[in-house]
Amino acid sequence: MTPRLMLLTLAFALAATVTFAAADSEEAAATEKEMVLDPTTGEMITAPEYGGTITYGRTGTGEHCDAWANSGWSHHFVGVVTEQLTIADWGIDRSVNDLRLFSYPLSVMKGQLAERWEAPDATTFIFHLRSGVRWHDKAPMNGRELTAKDVEFNYHRILGLGSGFTEASPHAGQYPKMESVTATDASTVEFKLAEPDHVSPLKPVPQYGGGFGLFNMWIAWIYPPEVIQEHGDIQDCMNLVGTGPMELTDLVEGSSVTWTKNPNYWGFDEKFPDNRLPYADEIVTLIMPDPAARIAALRSGQVDMLCNCGDSQLRSIDQVDSLQKTDPHIRMWERPGRSDNAFRFITVGRPPFNDIRVRQALQMAIDRETIANTYFKGFADPTPHGLLHNDGPYGTPFDEWPEEIKQYYRYDPERARQLLAEAGYPDGFKTELKYFERYDANYAELVIGYWAEIGVDVEMSIHGAAEVLAIAREHTSDGIAHGENSNPTSDVSNLESFYRSNSPYGLNNDGLGVNDPHMDELIDAAKAANTMEDIVRLTKEANLYALSQHWHIDGPGPVPQFNVAQPWIKSYNGEVSIGVGQFTTILTRLWIDQDLKREMGF
Repeated sequence: MTPRLMLLTLAFALAATVTFAAADSEEAAATEKEMVLDPTTGEMITAPEYGGTITYGRTGTGEHCDAWANSGWSHHFVGVVTEQLTIADWGIDRSVNDLRLFSYPLSVMKGQLAERWEAPDATTFIFHLRSGVRWHDKAPMNGRELTAKDVEFNYHRILGLGSGFTEASPHAGQYPKMESVTATDASTVEFKLAEPDHVSPLKPVPQYGGGFGLFNMWIAWIYPPEVIQEHGDIQDCMNLVGTGPMELTDLVEGSSVTWTKNPNYWGFDEKFPDNRLPYADEIVTLIMPDPAARIAALRSGQVDMLCNCGDSQLRSIDQVDSLQKTDPHIRMWERPGRSDNAFRFITVGRPPFNDIRVRQALQMAIDRETIANTYFKGFADPTPHGLLHNDGPYGTPFDEWPEEIKQYYRYDPERARQLLAEAGYPDGFKTELKYFERYDANYAELVIGYWAEIGVDVEMSIHGAAEVLAIAREHTSDGIAHGENSNPTSDVSNLESFYRSNSPYGLNNDGLGVNDPHMDELIDAAKAANTMEDIVRLTKEANLYALSQHWHIDGPGPVPQFNVAQPWIKSYNGEVSIGVGQFTTILTRLWIDQDLKREMGF
């Protein structure tokens, strides 16, 4: 059966707009309880209450808890334990910003460990720490007060700038070049850049979730200096001590992680400022790699939420449809995002993929429109996109792409076969696909079917995060890998990460082995530009050039994802994060309507 027929067989009608209804029992219970106005939404909800356990599902455990070495997953476990200098404002009006992104502009940010900050010039940033913040009452910190020296120690470690650290984090390429980080007194830290930032001294870095520059990043957690001095790192999660609302108290590898309430936490709910955080006594995550197992756990009430906090948000439209039909009381929120339906080459400089005609053929073999309208039931955008989203600040709408580029993004299997023949592969070739387990393998199988129609035989294997990263970093395969695309928050740093020769981010972000002097020139020019107008113009030019080279193979998307929660979870409106890496932190601001949960039989 051809991929097109497979898709048509799978397709069935689904309304373009999904209505998410609350259960009747929820409304009945709510009328008997005290109600309060959620100031961020204008909706009435049951009043905050303390106690209980919030349980959520997640796809797997990270390698360890030290963001210095592993920024990509550690934040899922340290985010409620340790803190950063800044955080997004949980109290912001959701009509202004719904907090459903990974990063936010400076206008959405507020102090977390920092109470305030100032930038007297383009190279100097001064942060004033909040008073009364204490480390957890756990050895070796034993509840002592946080000081500016603690912040200085952590940034010295991240950047290799002192306190015995000369080697920067492998992820320090995220930062502008720093000259010094100095605790000028017990509560003040001064950051000095090596050179001015001509555009904005606190500009976001969208590649890594943004926030704003130095002070809200995947690796910007303030860890306990004494623990690092004792153990050399913080990789053992059970050694973790922080200043945050929860303490990590139990970790069963491959099974669960438990965080317990910090009774001495300094913070208050931004929505209800008289209420000290956290509300829940415990937060528990259950490790469930199988999506079907996570859905079953949600239906049975074993978990309260599937969301970005556990990388367990619903990615399958079939799951969304099924859950809404069988469990309409479960609340759902659609969230936009990048496309997870692209592919990239593990090493673009090796045969057969060093020939652009082969890359063009693979692109032309995919019928985006049919896949979007059938497999994704109209939720996916069939319009071709580049690494930077067409509608983002640095993208170019497809209608404005040069025809020379457009032609290779149209479905044309006959022309694809001709291109393979011209490249010396009239009978096609064999290759392998290294696919990331978090994404939809059924979609990958469909694409493999399209490639088979032009003579390309692809064998797929599915891997965990660490395996995929190792294969990409070490280029141990000549095949294809999963690749994200069309990110609406991306900028030139994304292009640099994937496409610049000897990218400073390559070790971290799986550079494709591209070696193209013209692309290097375009990226360097965009980074060196002194005005936003020039940055946008040059980044657009670089993005279009990358599109012409087909270093990524685009697919339909972005397809919306859905965060879901039981109706007894209150104060949640589908938020994704409250700052870079601040996913689980959201859970400390939620409470459980225990009466409603009991009334519903859970």
